[in-house]
Amino acid sequence: MSMFSNPFDSKIRLRCACGQHASAADHAAEQAQDQGGVSASSEALTSRVVEQAVMRAIFPQDSMRRRFLQAVGAPTAMAAISAVFPLAAAQEAFAQSTGKLEKTNVKIGFIPITCATPIIMADPMGFYKKQGLDVEVVKTAGWAVIRDKTMNKEYDAAHMLSPMPIAISMGVGATPSPFTVPAIENINGQAITLAIKHKDKRNPKDWKGFKFAIPFDYSMHNYLLRYYLAEAGLDPDRDVQIRVVPPPEMVANLRADNIDGFLGPDPVNQRAVFDGVGFIHILSKELWDGHPCCAFAASKEFATTNPNTYGALMRAIVEATAYAQKAENRKEIAAAIATPNYLNQPLTVVEQVLTGTYADGLGNVKKVPDRVGFDPFPWESFAVWIMTQMQRWGQVKGDVDYQKIARDVFLATDAKRLMTQAGLVAPETVSKSFVVMGKIFDPAKPKEYLDSFAIRRS
Repeated sequence: MSMFSNPFDSKIRLRCACGQHASAADHAAEQAQDQGGVSASSEALTSRVVEQAVMRAIFPQDSMRRRFLQAVGAPTAMAAISAVFPLAAAQEAFAQSTGKLEKTNVKIGFIPITCATPIIMADPMGFYKKQGLDVEVVKTAGWAVIRDKTMNKEYDAAHMLSPMPIAISMGVGATPSPFTVPAIENINGQAITLAIKHKDKRNPKDWKGFKFAIPFDYSMHNYLLRYYLAEAGLDPDRDVQIRVVPPPEMVANLRADNIDGFLGPDPVNQRAVFDGVGFIHILSKELWDGHPCCAFAASKEFATTNPNTYGALMRAIVEATAYAQKAENRKEIAAAIATPNYLNQPLTVVEQVLTGTYADGLGNVKKVPDRVGFDPFPWESFAVWIMTQMQRWGQVKGDVDYQKIARDVFLATDAKRLMTQAGLVAPETVSKSFVVMGKIFDPAKPKEYLDSFAIRRS
């Protein structure tokens, strides 16, 4: 029996973000072992950069470096190296080597949802200022406006849905323009929310005729909702209606009975519960644990014309993302971004989303610490999966050069460099397989994956 043959009645098996381990704890343990116990701290980022560079120079082979670190321990290893190499001097020199910023006044557009947490919090919590940037984060009405203002250069960079830069670069739904995704803003953090009147209709097979909202056509929300419906045997284009509704308007539309539910970003799912008009049917992490949602995006022109400013922005975003990933910081962040100029939501709503202790609208209090995660790495295989779904539902016609587009738009190589510069642990590869609703996705075989679906438009 398929894992999703009875999704409303059985507990969906959860995996780690990469899909290769039984749990997130196992994933973290392997990462820690791979780094020989060397962990990053935001207070010593520059030191870590130099330490890692020296360690790689001495032990260019990963296996050799790991064996050495495991044998003597990271502190002993760095103490021994310090005796023959002037680490302190190198760290000081590195810290002073920042290139001059081409521009210090930068404008970034965002949609008021928790997916934008690193972009938003980097303003009130000083991450931009630390990099010498004066950033104006601009609350924006909807994704089409975000796209247009960024393409028209009214915004220097933007909070975008991760499929948007791919669509823009391919000329799907917009004039072709090369865009880049140097960082993913969040993983997980979405949900399917239904109107309270449907609390006894937990089987998606009973949803024929329902009206659903998504935030944009080129969104993980659209692709995950369609995937979920199709797994239940419903044709998303014939058996239900799917319409675009800006996230800030979703709860009002649910209250007015204009829609039966939505697959939307937080905090709108939690706000529907808070207002008593909806309940959380399923978290998106239960469909694909570790899926990307939103991204930090900029045009390739901005990145190449302002490389130092672009790099400073990325350092701020990567450091903010690392800070947001730590559970002990989530309440502080919630207080910083719940205010009217950012999310404009009750603090308790934002806290429930970020801490993962939340009411589901059905009388239960759930504890899911990784309900939303913040991992900046833009895996190229994320982009490949997105393109298979764009093809599946007829948004893209004909052959697609998956690997080239993924490499051009999702800048995994740049992200590895920037994460290392920030003292963070970057993956050694740029692509990986993962599990979506019980089905393994192999990024090396996208066409075979696409051809395996019975319900599709292409």
